[in-house]
Amino acid sequence: MPFLLQALVYLGAAVISVPIAKRLGLGSVLGYLIAGVVIGPFALSLVGEQTDVMKFAEFGVVILLFLIGLEVQPSTLWDMRKAIFGFGGAQVVGTSVAIAGVSMLLGLPWQTALAVGMVLAMSSTAIVLQTLDEKGLRQGPVGRAAFGILLLQDLAVIPMFALLPTLATIAPSVHAEAAGHGGASLVEHLPRWAQGLSVLAAVGIVVGGGRYLVRPIFRFIAEARLREIFTAAALLIVVGVANIMQMVGLSPALGAFLAGVVLAESEFRRELESDIEPFRGLLLGLFFITVGAGIDLGLVARQPLVLIGLVVGLMSLKFLVMFGLARLFGAPARGAAAVATALAQGGEFAFVLLTFTVGAGVIGATLAALLTAAVAVSMALTPVAMILYERIAQAMDAAIPKVVPETGEFDDSEPDIIIAGFGRFGQITGRLLTANGFRSTVLDSDIEQIDLLRRFGRRVHYGDATRMDLLRAAGIERARMLIVALDDREKTVELVETARKAYPDLVILARAWDRRHAYDLLANGADAVERETFESALALGTTALQKLGYRAHRAYRAASFFRRHDRKSFEELRPIWGQEEAYILASRDAAQTMDRLLATDLARLRPGDAGGAWDTASLDEELKERAERDASKREGAK
Repeated sequence: MPFLLQALVYLGAAVISVPIAKRLGLGSVLGYLIAGVVIGPFALSLVGEQTDVMKFAEFGVVILLFLIGLEVQPSTLWDMRKAIFGFGGAQVVGTSVAIAGVSMLLGLPWQTALAVGMVLAMSSTAIVLQTLDEKGLRQGPVGRAAFGILLLQDLAVIPMFALLPTLATIAPSVHAEAAGHGGASLVEHLPRWAQGLSVLAAVGIVVGGGRYLVRPIFRFIAEARLREIFTAAALLIVVGVANIMQMVGLSPALGAFLAGVVLAESEFRRELESDIEPFRGLLLGLFFITVGAGIDLGLVARQPLVLIGLVVGLMSLKFLVMFGLARLFGAPARGAAAVATALAQGGEFAFVLLTFTVGAGVIGATLAALLTAAVAVSMALTPVAMILYERIAQAMDAAIPKVVPETGEFDDSEPDIIIAGFGRFGQITGRLLTANGFRSTVLDSDIEQIDLLRRFGRRVHYGDATRMDLLRAAGIERARMLIVALDDREKTVELVETARKAYPDLVILARAWDRRHAYDLLANGADAVERETFESALALGTTALQKLGYRAHRAYRAASFFRRHDRKSFEELRPIWGQEEAYILASRDAAQTMDRLLATDLARLRPGDAGGAWDTASLDEELKERAERDASKREGAK
């Protein structure tokens, strides 16, 4: 098949399947795998032989490990030694032995069973890390534990290549390429001691070159200010290290990780990450597609029960072993289950090891083909397993009865204010009012928040503030004001509407998410609203102006101009809120008008004008507008 046509098929499959999978909540990895199954030789057969593409796609795993290395400084790696060498080593040994034991019970010779155990002990670095990224678990304890195990598995591949040939029970039929990493090792015919020295020399070259040679080269390239050359140099480092490692029979991905760790403290770390990141995503996607295309649907159809049994048995056994080890190493049950679920599949190195073992006469071709299909299917099921784990965890959480705190006795004294919602927004408002001598009664329905606040001595009553009976018990009939600071948009509108109908004279102030929510609240009876991020964003903008050289009073006046014009625009657009097209057109016109008015106002603040003194003319104008608004409100009240 022509290269361009093949590229068209791969890209088209990814563009169609991945967004659909994401929309359905299945994740991008499963989308890529499904795309591979559909276009693969065992389904629609839209692409030809996968061998060449797979070699190219595996480079995505190499880049992934390099980027991970950039995130892991040597000190962090040392801190993770327990997760890597303790938990990771126990996982490889424990899983290998467990799978070997089951394989012997199924009738395999112990040599073949041990080989199968070592091959299937591997998990998929690419799929696991990508899935944890999407779930937001990469940086937490689950992500660290999974990463430590995966890194140890990469390290374990090296002794496995040395040990597996000693388990041969079949006459070798194909020459086993050393290390099986896509190319023959240059040191495979040397004595063992010479091979060991070669490995040490290769590691020394990577570490020494990264520390003393790469930085000066990057500085030289950075001075040329050619972004594309810097990107080319970054890729050159990754490709070069991968080749050096492959020459001595080591994993290219492991070498790339080592290079990333060496450069983790470099001043070019962030630039390297941003330049290589696009290649990682594209090549990893290609890798997942080739894995999906490699699933032999014919074999699945011929031996469905055997394959289902292998996949379920593999994932269940690996889950049990890893869950038990994680608990043994002190992980909580929830974290242990997450790690075990994420790592329960076979890995990309299993494909390499299976090819190697067939060539070395360790595993027969028929068994290897069945195991290859089982590994591929298990990899495809990993995102599904993670979704299932989340659903089960949520169901278990829902089944656990939550201890609902008592509402508590309300004070007999009349409160000045009822505050509904005492989160990050309501607390600030409540503390300000309390500090100024006003009595307030606080209602909140977040159990954890209430427990936390009560530990700090805050008096918070549990309950749903939208219930009128609770509001009456809290003293709303005697209160002067209701402040609605709920996190829920719909409940905020509901409470404002209900309270206004029941108490027409009550002053109601509400927290709004944005302009549209503010209009909705005002339409339902709120006396005034405050957009929750408006003032804080304006304050940050004021600070930014000061950092950029504005004097403090000049920055504050600029923010005041913006606030005044925004509020004026807010009031002008309020009558047409709800008329979508008209509102959008009017908003555009208002934004342009606002920009012009701001430019005029800010021109008064030129640094040369009386040393940037306070602008009394604009202050007078603002006071005049405020007086007009107050007069208009009084007229409306009459």
